[in-house]
Amino acid sequence: GINAEYMGVGGVESMSNAYYYLPDSRWGQRMQDGKCSDSLIHALQVGSEFVPYPNDGPFAAMRGKKYIMGMTAEFLAKKWNITRKEQDELALRSHNLAEKATQSGRFLEEIVPVQVKNKKTKKMVDIVKDEQFRPGLTLEALEALPPAFIPKVGTVTAGNASGINDGASALILMSEEKARALGLKPLAVVSGLGIGGCSPEIMGESPIPAVQDLMRRSGRKIADYERIEANEAFAAQYLACEKGLGWDRSIANVNGSGIGLGHPVGSTGARLIVTLLYELIHSEKKLGLATLCGGGGVALATEITRL
Repeated sequence: GINAEYMGVGGVESMSNAYYYLPDSRWGQRMQDGKCSDSLIHALQVGSEFVPYPNDGPFAAMRGKKYIMGMTAEFLAKKWNITRKEQDELALRSHNLAEKATQSGRFLEEIVPVQVKNKKTKKMVDIVKDEQFRPGLTLEALEALPPAFIPKVGTVTAGNASGINDGASALILMSEEKARALGLKPLAVVSGLGIGGCSPEIMGESPIPAVQDLMRRSGRKIADYERIEANEAFAAQYLACEKGLGWDRSIANVNGSGIGLGHPVGSTGARLIVTLLYELIHSEKKLGLATLCGGGGVALATEITRL
């Protein structure tokens, strides 16, 4: 393990810059057409090339085949009897809350502006807010979108899933002794941790065993938490966790989450903690829970207590 007095932690992701690669080129491309592979799609297959869909799984057409993340949301929708309507309503909530929080300045303390060059004007501009949410989005607009992964009968769409996003996040962890020695007043303390896992084809429900592990360690109940940040990779994935753990939606993702804010995967873990921390401060609450699923079926759950 790591034994440190203080450290900077965080993550970064630029999904819009995911590269294409030529897998046959290192040792010389032979005559005839070659292959160009999309690194983003391969990343979203998260190992199903090696551990394909189970041969006894309920989706007969997928047995023995690889799959991408969007299909895991369809698998969860079937397992938990989650309807398209439920997913679209959850997506609408996420977009609307993200829009409301942005317009009210709720995120100002946690966002650091980034300068980028405008493609049209070639001038540098400040990016001061998230760009994922759709202002004024309606349920009717979401209902009009076609299924993204299973034609005609699928329930997962571009509207009730997270997007292709870029982002970065960071925070500082420090031992209590070091903070005291430096005369620093911590904002919060990490008061509990949990880990969990599940079958990779239903990776989105992995927060369920992770949060259950956290509660076993801490002796808490789900109702003890005053705010919850549970990432929305897909509406079906969030809803499976909500159904499995039984939390009150009114205290979860109160400023939107992955669907409305975006899900740059390498950044999301730290982003959840940062957003949860500032939400506890703004709402004058004390105990918060953050959790997210991981490709392949692994998950973490973290409890923070505001000081």
